[in-house]
Amino acid sequence: MFRAGMWGLAALVAALALSGCSNKGRLAPVDDHSIGGVRGATRVLPGAENAGKPGYYTVKPGDTLIRIGMDNGQSWRDILRWNKLDNPNLIETGQVLRVAPPAPDVAVARPAISPAAAPASAPVASAPAPLPVPSAAEDAISFQWPARGNLISGFDESKNKGLDIGGKVGDPVLAAADGRVVYAGAGLRGYGNLIILKHNNTYLTAYAHNQTLLVKEDQAIKRGQKIAEMGNSDADQVKLHFEIRRQGKPVDPAKYLQGN
Repeated sequence: MFRAGMWGLAALVAALALSGCSNKGRLAPVDDHSIGGVRGATRVLPGAENAGKPGYYTVKPGDTLIRIGMDNGQSWRDILRWNKLDNPNLIETGQVLRVAPPAPDVAVARPAISPAAAPASAPVASAPAPLPVPSAAEDAISFQWPARGNLISGFDESKNKGLDIGGKVGDPVLAAADGRVVYAGAGLRGYGNLIILKHNNTYLTAYAHNQTLLVKEDQAIKRGQKIAEMGNSDADQVKLHFEIRRQGKPVDPAKYLQGN
């Protein structure tokens, strides 16, 4: 009986040793959101309590602040500030960001209390961020053609979110309307050297594939001002890709440029 027990113990030790060898070198799953090594304790991402609310956006794989700003009609710098982010490159899938301006703080109505019981300062509460409603004046904005050249490709909501205008390297690219530069750089894949202008709370315009950018972020721009020179950055030919976005959504520029 003692010998049988010893053999059973030896078999158990051998099994444990083999189990240890089989796990040697195996890595834990990369997407492990456990807290402090405790499985089942999932970390809550910033802003999760606002998911689905008007004026907020849930980050998707591949998103950047530039893309989120353009898709929501906002400057990426404003989104950075509204969400108190230190690094624009550090956003996470599932994180919820404010993409509409916060409303001003408003005083909370309180019942009358005696001076002896009054606090040192009155509490305040932030109202929910309202979504901007386009006014008739904002919708009546006049856009001019941003370049002279042949139309290569028209607007297609699923395939081409703007117009492609042909030309030669160095041809002038003009601002379609008065506005402010909210982005100038090459940080958005597929657009090359890109300029985004914000015209009001309703409209943005985008100018892509430039050779040279002639303006800087936060610069005020006048309608018809030369802002870039045409090129083929991140494109298969020399062209200007031009978009008009109404509250972040691409619309057919041809419907806005006719008659200008």
